[in-house]
Amino acid sequence: MGFKCGIVGLPNVGKSTLFNALTRTAAAQAENYPFCTIEPNLGDVPVPDPRLMRLGAIARSKDIVPARLTFVDIAGLVKGASKGEGLGNRFLGQIREMEAIACVLRCFDDPDVTHVHGKIDPLGDLETVETELMLADLESLEGRVAGLEKRIRGGDKDAKLALSLSEAALGLLRNGHPARRLDVADEHRSAFAALQLLTAKPVVYVCNVDEASCAAGNEYSALVEERARADGAACIVISAAIEAELAQLGDADRLEYLQSLGLDAPGLDRLIHAGYRLLGLITFFTAGPKEARAWTIAAGTRAARAAGKIHTDIEKGFIRAETIAYDDFVTLGGEAKAREAGRLRLEGKDYIVADGDVLHFRFAV
Repeated sequence: MGFKCGIVGLPNVGKSTLFNALTRTAAAQAENYPFCTIEPNLGDVPVPDPRLMRLGAIARSKDIVPARLTFVDIAGLVKGASKGEGLGNRFLGQIREMEAIACVLRCFDDPDVTHVHGKIDPLGDLETVETELMLADLESLEGRVAGLEKRIRGGDKDAKLALSLSEAALGLLRNGHPARRLDVADEHRSAFAALQLLTAKPVVYVCNVDEASCAAGNEYSALVEERARADGAACIVISAAIEAELAQLGDADRLEYLQSLGLDAPGLDRLIHAGYRLLGLITFFTAGPKEARAWTIAAGTRAARAAGKIHTDIEKGFIRAETIAYDDFVTLGGEAKAREAGRLRLEGKDYIVADGDVLHFRFAV
């Protein structure tokens, strides 16, 4: 899995411009008026990982297959969205399908681009978005409590856990805090996820700044970064205008342009890496003459389950995982030399895969 990240925010903050740049398409209409995005725009993009290219070169792989993720450009939210204002209910439903949220906040002045509230106030914009998501969660949970209580009276044990989690989340929401702040035991995480709470989703604040502020940020983005630290959220600074320019350049010109701006990576790379950290994702690799491929899994995944990412038959018939650490594969020059040097390990189904592992699964159908 990669992950499905919804790009949200108020109208005219640069969401669609950023989406177009990140996906290198013109699929989203980046027009200067609210609600120009009527259907969610999906963009499937490769996950940048220089390790994959190095593995492919060493293994002389015919094809290089990166991991992929999906960005979804969701139309701008406004105050009252939880009550259906501005097509709100429709788009709140789309956010529920996301694994993470990138909340784009306008951190630039431009008299030619209108602001829905008439002033630049990224923290106020964030409060509007967060409040609407919390109100939607409150309505959702309050509407299901009676049904859960009825199921408990009928002896449904799962309903008892769902009610306990719902009440705990309601306590937070009623005090103005998002559900993601709830401390959920590991064994209850899937039950909590089943509640499909908007404010339980991991969030990264994306500060959309002017071109001059792309490297160091500005006074607006500094306020957002301070808020992110308090919220335990991720925060990155991006200039959507610059990302749009980068999207039109070849690799060599893109690198030169980045260096001239004092940047070491495009915004896409930083947004993806922030998302991976938020969701606790890691990458393992397979590498051979046919192809070198990156696979995304959750940190803590055991070898047999990781094998299932390639094919369910491999997981079912798992025998062992021939494992080489990425650094050993590169330093020693490939699988054969790593084997000769004793750096290839045979791991069982309960082995916890490490980020960067180069794996070859043995299995029997």
